Amino acid sequence: MTTRLLPTCVNCAAIVAKATRVERGKFITVEGIEGVGKSTNIGFIREAIEARGLRVSTTREPGGTPMAEEIRGLLLDHGDEPVPNIVELLLMFAARALHVNNVIKPALDEGIWVICDRFTDTSRAYQGAGRGFPLSDINRLADWVHGDLQPDLTVLLDAPVETGIGRAGQRGEPDRIEKEKADFFARARECYLSLAAAEPERFAVVDANREKAAVRATIDAVINGILDEVLD
Repeated sequence: MTTRLLPTCVNCAAIVAKATRVERGKFITVEGIEGVGKSTNIGFIREAIEARGLRVSTTREPGGTPMAEEIRGLLLDHGDEPVPNIVELLLMFAARALHVNNVIKPALDEGIWVICDRFTDTSRAYQGAGRGFPLSDINRLADWVHGDLQPDLTVLLDAPVETGIGRAGQRGEPDRIEKEKADFFARARECYLSLAAAEPERFAVVDANREKAAVRATIDAVINGILDEVLD
């Protein structure tokens, strides 16, 4: 009896790996001072991505996990004990470490697109420019907490400080950070715009001082642009 030998597939492992590999999801962050319409426009971004058949997850900072949400309460609630600026900064990054490791990275690895309401640019603008911490210190914490994880796209919703404060005041009782004075938010806004100017390939600056339909049209153009690049 003659034994027939099956052909050897020297690249079988590579072929299987390629066939089963999941394309990494995209990480989109939405930034801006208070009252620029982040929540509404995150909904628009989600709709645009889902319309192209992709899986999407929305989350927020500080927060996004059960323990990080508890930290959010410590950061934003009005308590009897003062919160020193250094404590605020470290709590933000503690919550972020939980968020990145337990929610954001796992979702991206599964091919899910993640839309995050605020990320490290908020710390640069609020705790950096707003509170006066050097950006070098904040960037060192960012390297430690999330390393090479950076947003693929950051949508910066920009509006004058008086517009943002006026809109935020209509939402109800302000939290501890929302109660800051206008000059705090002016410094934060200028920092955001400086960050966007330094990284134009990552940031899309959207004029949020317009009617909702006009803002949505701009956001749709931005999101569909990145979708076209990925899906082509």
